[in-house]
Amino acid sequence: MSVLAAADLGQLLQLVPVQRAGVALLVAAIGLPVIGVVIVGLDIMPVRFAMMHVALLGIAVALLTGLDPMLCALVACALAGAGVAPLARTPDGLSGAMGLLMSLAIAAALLVLAVSGVNAAGAFALLWGSILSVGSADIWLLAALAVAVPGLFWWRRRDIALLLYDRELALSSGVRVERLTLLLLVLVAVSVAEAIKLTGALLVDALTLLPALAARRLGRSLSSIILWAVGTGVVVNLAGFLIALRFDWPPGPVLVLTAGVVVLAVHLVPERRISSWRASASTSLPSSH
Repeated sequence: MSVLAAADLGQLLQLVPVQRAGVALLVAAIGLPVIGVVIVGLDIMPVRFAMMHVALLGIAVALLTGLDPMLCALVACALAGAGVAPLARTPDGLSGAMGLLMSLAIAAALLVLAVSGVNAAGAFALLWGSILSVGSADIWLLAALAVAVPGLFWWRRRDIALLLYDRELALSSGVRVERLTLLLLVLVAVSVAEAIKLTGALLVDALTLLPALAARRLGRSLSSIILWAVGTGVVVNLAGFLIALRFDWPPGPVLVLTAGVVVLAVHLVPERRISSWRASASTSLPSSH
């Protein structure tokens, strides 16, 4: 990096919006990759797209009523996450529930926009993300997730390991599956909605799923997977953000590409002969909580 480029980057880092964005990404790297572990473990990959549509519905309602768009999006996603939890018992599981939720949410959002006459372009624009518009409220919410999500995993790690390994095994082992699933889905929904604010709806994988995929390759246990996910998230978020600033590129795509390179590099490493965390989970007793 040339002296001039370093100076330019240093000047950018002195700007308050850039500092807030950097802090938001750093804090997000603590909680959101752990949510990615849940997404992979529960096999609910469509949750990102389902919550995108639910967030759009919340934003449409906000524009109609004059309320804060992101607040309505977060509330809508939290309610949607809680609403689909009972459907985990159905044969199609949560993946089918997410497909149903996606269809209903986008239909309702389009109906609200059409009936109200609200500018649809404005509603959709809020889903593309604007990391430099991150405010103090967003950072505080990400900080709360950074405490709540890893804290939950530490507190109920055996129960969560059993649930992510096999729902029926968790049930037979005495885990309160329905309540735990409800709590995890609400956290997933709120986290994905907040990630949309940072990277946009189509690029939330950079903050959630991709660090988790790398961590599952590296971790020997669920606890180590969590640590690897957080570590990968911190490296990817900070490196991607600095690269985007240095070359004046949009942060969202750079974060995704940076995370993707890390995941590919990890999967090129020969797999070690280690015991799977899933195997160890199947032989572990749930905690007494």
